[in-house]
Amino acid sequence: MGKKTKKVVWSQVLLTRKAIRMNTLMDAVHGYGVSSTEYLQTHYKDAQGWFLFVSFAADLRNTFFIFFPIWFHLRSSVGIKLIWVAVIGDWLNLVFKWILFGERPYWWVHETPYYSNTSVPHVEQFPMTCETGPGSPSGHAMGAAGVYYTMVTSILTIMLSRKKTCSTKAMYLRGTLWTLFWTVQICVCLSRVFLAAHFPHQVIAGVITGIIVAEIFNRQMWIYYASLQRYFNVTLFLTVFAVGFYVLLKAVGVDLLWTLEKAQKWCVNPAWVHMDTTPFASLLRNMGTLFGLGLGLHSPLYTESKKSTSAPFRMGCVLSSLLLLHLFDSIKPPTHTAALFYLLSFCKSATVPLVTVSIIPYCVSGALSLPNKKHL
Repeated sequence: MGKKTKKVVWSQVLLTRKAIRMNTLMDAVHGYGVSSTEYLQTHYKDAQGWFLFVSFAADLRNTFFIFFPIWFHLRSSVGIKLIWVAVIGDWLNLVFKWILFGERPYWWVHETPYYSNTSVPHVEQFPMTCETGPGSPSGHAMGAAGVYYTMVTSILTIMLSRKKTCSTKAMYLRGTLWTLFWTVQICVCLSRVFLAAHFPHQVIAGVITGIIVAEIFNRQMWIYYASLQRYFNVTLFLTVFAVGFYVLLKAVGVDLLWTLEKAQKWCVNPAWVHMDTTPFASLLRNMGTLFGLGLGLHSPLYTESKKSTSAPFRMGCVLSSLLLLHLFDSIKPPTHTAALFYLLSFCKSATVPLVTVSIIPYCVSGALSLPNKKHL
């Protein structure tokens, strides 16, 4: 055997050993994660309702349907930043998940040889457990961290920009808001682990990544002045990049939707496997939201309604938006055809910011001006 052949063989042996060590390490990490889930489900079973509520509240849907309308009509710059942080953060989350191939506890515990010499732990499942995408990093943790970090830093900037704010009050305000922020993050992380949707290291990675995304957008000023062409270009680029990445890896034999089969196989209730948790549903939902924001901000209706700044106008916009979007959210696209579902999800998501930014303010402004017109 020649020297070159020996080097090739030896390098392959080293790579194999490294792969084995890495698999062993990840098995240990996953095993610890399952133990954490089992511990929470055993000792905090009475808190099941709370954990389910936290996961529901941390969903990005609430950012689009609740936080965004409120913030946009009270402080439009914060509302715009919330959308960018949520959309770009969730897009990065999708890309990271496709790259990292993260497992989820509810299926890993049934497929791993880690428990070959011991009994397999019992992991209970819930309606929010059976998400269909890869698990790392956690989308709920990443989204909640990014959105709440944006809101906390925005409130601090608004409140502390006042000249009369004393140092003691500023310290208490910072302490209160950051305590609230970390309390929310801890609750979200514990919730996702309790539901067996994520391992502990995945939620921690999600929190860190979400904060980084939010901090980056805290320093970006161009998002407040972006043209409609730029919104279109960014939306197109993000969509083409994600789809192209999927097609490219599919061509070389790597299926990025490998988790769908696992979810359908190991979820105890098939009704808990929802199409809106699939990677492409998330992608088109976010792209629709971003494009709809661009359409709304550059609509003639928005330009006209910007002239109204009174408190009754702002409160009317907030209440009308929350009511209308709540009714709109109850309309679910049909799931019998995947292509139709994705298309309607995009259109529905684009409608949310478009209605919030342009149509509702225009209607509220017109309604408030009617009494004045009658007196003329």
